[in-house]
Amino acid sequence: SGPGGPRRDGPGGPRRDGPGGPRSGPFRGSRDRDEPRREPPAPLPDFDVNLMPEEKGVEGLARQIKLTGRAYPIFDIAHLILKKPDRFTITFSVIKTGDTVAAPLFLCSLDDTLWLSEAEVTAHLLNRHFNTFYSTEKIAGDAPKGTYTFVAQCGMSGLVLGPPNYHDYQTKLHKLHTERFARMPFEAFKARVKIVRDEAVVKQWVEESSFKTEFTALNVPEPLKFNTRAEVEAHFKATHLPNLFKSVASHTLLGANVGQSSPVIRRIFNLVVEDQVRFPLKLVNTLCTQFSRHGLQFFKVNKTITHVSVARPTYLDMEATPVSPNLRRLIECIDATPKCTRRKILEVLAPAPTVIAIPAPVEGQPATPPAAPEPTAEQSAINSDLHWLIHQGHVIEFANGLIETAKRPLPKPAPQPKPAGAPKPDRAPRVERRYVPAFLGVPLLVGE
Repeated sequence: SGPGGPRRDGPGGPRRDGPGGPRSGPFRGSRDRDEPRREPPAPLPDFDVNLMPEEKGVEGLARQIKLTGRAYPIFDIAHLILKKPDRFTITFSVIKTGDTVAAPLFLCSLDDTLWLSEAEVTAHLLNRHFNTFYSTEKIAGDAPKGTYTFVAQCGMSGLVLGPPNYHDYQTKLHKLHTERFARMPFEAFKARVKIVRDEAVVKQWVEESSFKTEFTALNVPEPLKFNTRAEVEAHFKATHLPNLFKSVASHTLLGANVGQSSPVIRRIFNLVVEDQVRFPLKLVNTLCTQFSRHGLQFFKVNKTITHVSVARPTYLDMEATPVSPNLRRLIECIDATPKCTRRKILEVLAPAPTVIAIPAPVEGQPATPPAAPEPTAEQSAINSDLHWLIHQGHVIEFANGLIETAKRPLPKPAPQPKPAGAPKPDRAPRVERRYVPAFLGVPLLVGE
């Protein structure tokens, strides 16, 4: 696939007016100029992205189709798979032109996530797995010197960051963004910070700042202590990072596990899934290949909707092929019953005996509902015959329970006598059938 999703032509669509032309709507003065401009999203890096059904899930679906014998619309199965990310995998591969890579790809081996740079991996590990490598301890210290009448506070988390001119304000601001709001552009996050003049909030910051944080390295031969986050990050990069990530050319993730990876990887993933939800042709082609390995067959109903089943529809000519009276009676019942189902067949050919409800033991209480009756010998025989007909393709039971027989193919038209010297036709006339094998035709669904 392309670089993660569909491309859009042009930055903003057609203009309503030509240069210098009239503007529609009221004039707003300087209000629009005062509002912060929204930066367009950065262009996505180029990766080859391939979405595949999860192999064990396909194996389970194939087993169910064989067990029930029902015919399922292949596009419905594709949409069913796309509804839950744990039902498919997605592979990201770098694109190379000679020795040049369009965009690098890094794998964090600690939690099987994908990232676009070493800096992203470092920030992720220190955010998600900090306690694996370092312990944190608060130690009482001196209160901030000076008088403060206001502090900055994050409008989303409520965290008090301190006065904007305090020495560690920028460090706290960037740390909060990295750890909790990395999905937002930094400037948009910064715009949500507000100035608070409440004495109680200022006092809260002073009390919190009266403690200093000390970090201790874990899982190292000798305990090391650090006073700042920057010292911790430098130690982490030198000691642990080289063993926790590597550059990869390709990697496959389960769809449900993409959520912890880089925001750009998640964005590409969402675009690819949305594209397949709109029209899952590529996923359908893959499903056909996987189902065919399990021995399943494909056909189209009315030359439009592709189905997968245990057998292709095969017309049973009872005039030319000897069949038992029971099979003949079953096929005639299916043909004669509108919107035929398995229940209707049994009601016509082998109705269940009447079940009498057990009387209520206490007056005023409902009678005990009768237990589901066991199928009679005649019903079991009909189900067995129906199973054989379905697996031979003479009868189709669809996913919604409707049952019908495979229809007789229309006869080929008789060849017309050719006048002398007439040119040969470009192609032979097509044979019109209700059911058409569809495996090779699936890629041509668009425009058919």
